[in-house]
Amino acid sequence: MPPKFGTSGLRGLVVDLTPDLIAQYTRAFLSACPHGRAVHVGRDLRASSPALAETVLCTVCEAGLDAIDHGALPTPALALTAGRAGQAAIMVTGSHIPADRNGLKFYRPDGEISKTDEAAILAACRTPFPAAVIPGTRRQSTAALNAYTKRYLDAFGKDALSGLRIGVYEHSSVARDVMGEVLSGLGADVVGFARSETFIPVDTEAVDPQTRAQFSSWCADYQLDALVSTDGDADRPMVTDADGQIIPGDVLGPLTARSLGAELICTPVSSNTLVEAMGDFTGIRRTRIGSPYVIAAMEAAVDARVAGYEANGGFLLGFEASGPAGPLAPLMTRDCLLPIVAPLAATRAAGQPLAVLVTTLPARFTATDRISEITPDRARSFLGQLIQDPVARATFFSERATEAGVDLTDGLRVRFVDDTVIHLRPSGNAPEFRCYAEADTAARARTLMRETLEAVALALS
Repeated sequence: MPPKFGTSGLRGLVVDLTPDLIAQYTRAFLSACPHGRAVHVGRDLRASSPALAETVLCTVCEAGLDAIDHGALPTPALALTAGRAGQAAIMVTGSHIPADRNGLKFYRPDGEISKTDEAAILAACRTPFPAAVIPGTRRQSTAALNAYTKRYLDAFGKDALSGLRIGVYEHSSVARDVMGEVLSGLGADVVGFARSETFIPVDTEAVDPQTRAQFSSWCADYQLDALVSTDGDADRPMVTDADGQIIPGDVLGPLTARSLGAELICTPVSSNTLVEAMGDFTGIRRTRIGSPYVIAAMEAAVDARVAGYEANGGFLLGFEASGPAGPLAPLMTRDCLLPIVAPLAATRAAGQPLAVLVTTLPARFTATDRISEITPDRARSFLGQLIQDPVARATFFSERATEAGVDLTDGLRVRFVDDTVIHLRPSGNAPEFRCYAEADTAARARTLMRETLEAVALALS
């Protein structure tokens, strides 16, 4: 499958991401979008990322713009610094997808590119872009990591996590060092685990049983209050309780929003419906899956204390919130650290385990996983038949309860009369087919998800 735009930028196989192609998309971005005369460039820890970043940096300079090389750092850290400078950014990352793939994430001075920007970039790819007469300058900077760390230390304070023993599953996350630094700076006793110099494609929404068992073992052996981690480029979190049980991202999101005093929530249709039942927010706006859609909904909210999150846990803050120790500036891109720090600070302030804090939320549970190596054409054909043909849909879901409603906001989301939900959707940026399930117990949600994916695999075999 050739490189293409998905919900998180350009993605493709490394062998297809040639220097000419990377330069083409970089020039198209500079032509189609505002940039503030400079571009901040960062990368994750994949083996292919340094070379791709070098191509981006050279292309920016050739276009007559200044290139600021931030090296390896979290995507939200890059976005925070570029936005404060009023300049563009390009992050070289494939996020959670396998190491044989990579990609680019583009940021305008005012935040992530929109779907309209994507169309303009694709159009600009077909237009010649002459080199500048005077090349731009290039420099290195460590300012972004410092600013990102300071954001949390200043807002939460040195005692926010005191008394908590927190494990960090480091693997190949680009945030593995900054996570430990921030958590320690907030008073936690931090223990690091499983640092890897080989890239590991950690998907925080689809953690395998063996890894889950390892989390439980670490928590028990080291008497942890929580274990945390992120995906490869650190725009989505992973948090477990003291037993090593993963707390889903669409539970971390409401907990974070509540602790910060958000009023209006924007979240994709795939997120847990417990947020509607909480009663803590003045409104909930559901969107298609992908941060551009969440951001568009947040930007449409006028004069509201608005926050957004996705089912993967990436959190977006649209207003200046008040932390325990000081103000917390807005950051309108998916962030991993805030939905890690805020729930942990809330549990420490309440003097109760994280698992107990989770039980204060309505009893709705989600489970998600995916089938890999499913071509988009096969996925679209299968899903299209279920959407268009009620008989085919009833046959496919014959083992479920009676259908009570269908939501086609993004893929196929079916609600059944027993109040369970199954949501099927092809990935927007990888050859994967995802299933989201929701029920009144975690075990039932997992069973529904597993059985449905087995049925999808059989149908596509």
